Amino acid sequence: MYVETELGTQLVRWRQHLHRHPETGFNEHRTADYVATALEAMGLQVQRGIGGTGLVASLRVGPGAGVIGLRADMDALAMMEQAPGRPYLSQNAGCFHGCGHDGHMAMVLGAARLLVERRNLSGTVRFIFQPAEEHGRGAKAMIDDGLFERFPVDEIYGAHNMPGIAAGSIATRAGALMASEDNFVIRIRGRGGHASRPALTIDPLVVGAEIVLALQTIVARAVEATDAAVVSCTEFITDGIRNAIPSNVTIKGDTRSFTPEVQLLLERRMRELCAGIAAAHGASCEVEYTHEFAPTVNWDAPVAAALQAARAVVGPERVAADTPPLLASEDFGAFLRQVPGAFVFIGNGLPGGVGGLPLHNAGYDFNDAILPVGARFFAELVSQRLPAPS
Repeated sequence: MYVETELGTQLVRWRQHLHRHPETGFNEHRTADYVATALEAMGLQVQRGIGGTGLVASLRVGPGAGVIGLRADMDALAMMEQAPGRPYLSQNAGCFHGCGHDGHMAMVLGAARLLVERRNLSGTVRFIFQPAEEHGRGAKAMIDDGLFERFPVDEIYGAHNMPGIAAGSIATRAGALMASEDNFVIRIRGRGGHASRPALTIDPLVVGAEIVLALQTIVARAVEATDAAVVSCTEFITDGIRNAIPSNVTIKGDTRSFTPEVQLLLERRMRELCAGIAAAHGASCEVEYTHEFAPTVNWDAPVAAALQAARAVVGPERVAADTPPLLASEDFGAFLRQVPGAFVFIGNGLPGGVGGLPLHNAGYDFNDAILPVGARFFAELVSQRLPAPS
């Protein structure tokens, strides 16, 4: 499967260049220029500046009216890469491709090259390179900038490398594949004072502690056992010192779920619990609750098409048609609310082996051996969805 070819060499060259020069969300200027230049070298016209730094290239072949979109994310993480001796180490200190978006871009570039050379289709392909996936704002920015009005598609497809899955295998499922992400900030105001005289204070630490514990009952007692959800408090901040009870406490965190109904339930119960507990102690409380990522919910027919293409590329034994959903989030979900499509996972490698380190780990690296798999998968999917006349 991983026979070295000239295309394989080019895929690695693209990927490792992008790894050396990472940029965070909406700052992908150099990245977008590099990708656009590669697409233009294939003879494609590129439209830049969509939703900030996003871009789209289109390939039209034959008389077919169908339009398929292939999406890659471009942004890197604002964290330091820790991989001494890696020859293509990030040259942008404090920023690196710790989620594999460098590989995703290379795979879609590879699919573009295969389709340009083979021309075994009849219709139009849109190669969509999206900014700012990591914080869930890039897809919306492109949509708000008229992405689907200016570059309409019938279906859209995307992929993410996945450590923990055998390298080069492909997994997906119909319905909910990845979760929504909502963020919350809870601000509690009490009355601070000397640590030796707590009776004169309204201690927001006690209020906050009760709230953190009470929030765990939302999933345990308010969400149906057949629905999945997570409520995580991740920060607890005060303005106190060792011998002074604070006046203010801030609790931050996020929630994950798969349906709008559960999203609304989590928010409602959080607000009710916070208000009730604060009132019981004579404190005041406000809750800021924001919706960051839509759930990634695959459409049935596009999933069937993706599975057919995957089996053709890697063989049926390396394809999972009902992989368990993940409570991680992916900005691709915003596209799936607009048009039909499907998202798949491509195995990056098993734990302990090449490609097995988790995403967002400071030593993570995309497994270059799977680049041809992604390129061929996307190209096969397009040729099947937009078949050339026989």
